[in-house]
Amino acid sequence: MNDTRMIFTAGDREIVLVGTAHVSRESIEEVKGTIQEEHPDMVCVELDQGRYDAISKKENWEKLNVAKVFREGKGFLLMANLVLAGFQRRLGKELGVQPGEEMKTALETAEKLGIAWALCDREVQITLRRAWSRCGLWSKSKLMASLVSSAFVTEKLSEAEIENLKKRSELDGMMDELAQYLPAVKQTLIDERDRYLAAKIWTAGGKKVLAVVGAGHMAGLKSHLEKISAGEESSDVEELNQIPPPGLFSRIIPWILPALIAFLIGYGAYRLGFGESFSMLKRWLLWNGSLAALGTVVALGHPLSVLVSFVGAPIATVNPFIGVGLFSGLTEATIRKPRVRDASSINEDIGSLKGVYGNRITRALLVFLLSSIGSMVGNIISIPAIAGKLF
Repeated sequence: MNDTRMIFTAGDREIVLVGTAHVSRESIEEVKGTIQEEHPDMVCVELDQGRYDAISKKENWEKLNVAKVFREGKGFLLMANLVLAGFQRRLGKELGVQPGEEMKTALETAEKLGIAWALCDREVQITLRRAWSRCGLWSKSKLMASLVSSAFVTEKLSEAEIENLKKRSELDGMMDELAQYLPAVKQTLIDERDRYLAAKIWTAGGKKVLAVVGAGHMAGLKSHLEKISAGEESSDVEELNQIPPPGLFSRIIPWILPALIAFLIGYGAYRLGFGESFSMLKRWLLWNGSLAALGTVVALGHPLSVLVSFVGAPIATVNPFIGVGLFSGLTEATIRKPRVRDASSINEDIGSLKGVYGNRITRALLVFLLSSIGSMVGNIISIPAIAGKLF
């Protein structure tokens, strides 16, 4: 049996798992040949509707409404999507293979042979939101740092190294490293999706099912399929589509900073008088607004976006339900409306600083990110600055 294939049987049902690397030319040929050879009743692929649309409909990015993304509070999710997609696309470009091409080939081959097919992965937005909700403040910082650094990584992988990613020994090391660095993220991105994929494959129908999945899911899928067939685990995974509500600490922490600032300024009025209290207020406003504005300047935002960042940062601080990035990013996307060519070149542009700054979509996201970081740093600096007036 090929190392990239695994067969699971339960009664009169047979499930053939085909493990792939998502930018592998060899995987494309193997997927096509295996479907032709096995001729299953059903072909399942590790795709959700959004990613299927992205690889099958070139106009997908052209329909993106950046202003709507900011209004719905999905700026960070869009950034994560772009970085992950851009990283895979760069690898694929080096090897002459489009990311997800083996999944697309599986569906095209199934259609040519008259075989039913199904998309079996969880929506990527749900996966990212569940991963984000599981992370504490430190883990979120590490996750954002990893995403940003991966966007500009220059290390190149050879085709042989890409193929090695399908070997279990290589994958075990990668999964162990991910589990140690970000255990909550690994649980959501890998472990949960193993269970989700297994359940969807099991319920897809057909006596003989062929599933095309990333090689990293093979062992986990087999384990969950065994549990489902034995009745030890349910094939109902609707709870994995739910976003966990924030815990008590997560609900309280956004209010700690504005409460502390308000306390210091109020105590300043009591102890030193309203004149000194007003001076403390101005110091906080200047630190918070100036660094948010500076972040927008670094992102080469429009002058009006810079002004909005300066004014909006203090407002966002005292109202944790909104962020300054909403104001600045929305302003940038409204004044410098994204063009069709920005949408069509976004996957290539995300791979370089020149591309990020030249693309109006990614620059609006950069304004959103850097103004938010600037406001956060300004708040942190302003606390000892205003407390120094008291002590």
